[in-house]
Amino acid sequence: MRKVTLGLANSLDNYIARKDGGFDWIHWSKEVAEISAKFMKTVDVLLIGRKTYDGMLAYGQTSYPGAKNYVFTRMKKKSAALKKKLATKADKNVEIITADAAEFVKKLKSKKGKGIAIFGGGELAKSLFEADLIDEVVLNIHPVLLGSGIPLFHEMQRQINLELLDCRILKGGYLAVSYRVKH
Repeated sequence: MRKVTLGLANSLDNYIARKDGGFDWIHWSKEVAEISAKFMKTVDVLLIGRKTYDGMLAYGQTSYPGAKNYVFTRMKKKSAALKKKLATKADKNVEIITADAAEFVKKLKSKKGKGIAIFGGGELAKSLFEADLIDEVVLNIHPVLLGSGIPLFHEMQRQINLELLDCRILKGGYLAVSYRVKH
């Protein structure tokens, strides 16, 4: 069974983006790049929420290279618009998914391959937590309080217990924290 890892950058007050979806506050360093590159070698699938993907497109990025990218949306109109945008950019690395995320990921998890990473999408993460499909949580916690924004964790139906695997202090007061989900 493949491992599903939620990997995100977040503010100390647990936001993954500003209210408008902006993430200009996220700091990218050599140290973070090295950690990310090492992690990316362990996965071959990325799961991305539609709002996060809109942010990627705004920065000119259509996909993360080296992995199959699945973008989840529940809205048919948004799906059609995204598919149209992708057709003009000719990125065959991205597939738009309108099916139930939990069912899709459950099937994906049972197929052979490397790990699966969730990059962005608090709502997507919520649905996968509630379906008990997330195995690890890896956070890059930034020393900033945004005050408001898009939350990392949305209200859930049940408590999720975690076990600390690793915690590293990075230059500038950033934290790289890894937890295993207790199933």
